[in-house]
Amino acid sequence: MDGLLRSPPFASTFGHFLRKRIIYIFMKFMVQFGAILGAVAVAIGAFGAHALKDMLATTGRTDTFETAVKYQFYHALAMVLVGVLLAKADPAAAKWLNWSGYAFAGGVLIFSGSLYTICFTGITKFGAVAPIGGLLMIAGWVLLFVAAGKL
Repeated sequence: MDGLLRSPPFASTFGHFLRKRIIYIFMKFMVQFGAILGAVAVAIGAFGAHALKDMLATTGRTDTFETAVKYQFYHALAMVLVGVLLAKADPAAAKWLNWSGYAFAGGVLIFSGSLYTICFTGITKFGAVAPIGGLLMIAGWVLLFVAAGKL
């Protein structure tokens, strides 16, 4: 009867494989999403420096636009870093790294997205949303710090 209650011999191996596979999927997502954010930051930055230069200068939004691009690019690199760290992480550290990457992604989308919206529409009420994105970015760095302690 005791033998019926035990896990099959391959269960721990399969569980380990499954955890590694999930970490790999998150790693791939973080690196790819970070790469996309970086590419878009370069493209938007170049577009703003050339095609939108006069419009941004006229509306006085050049600094706002540059801030959005800079923070997007910095956090795109941070997401790639999270992905690289996931390659070496055990499940305990991977959990914190995943949360860090998601905080970076959400922070970029909300912070830079709201600044881009202000630049292109002139609706300054979107400025009230930007601090939420900033808090997510800060949370991402704090979560990365916690994850580093578990590596």
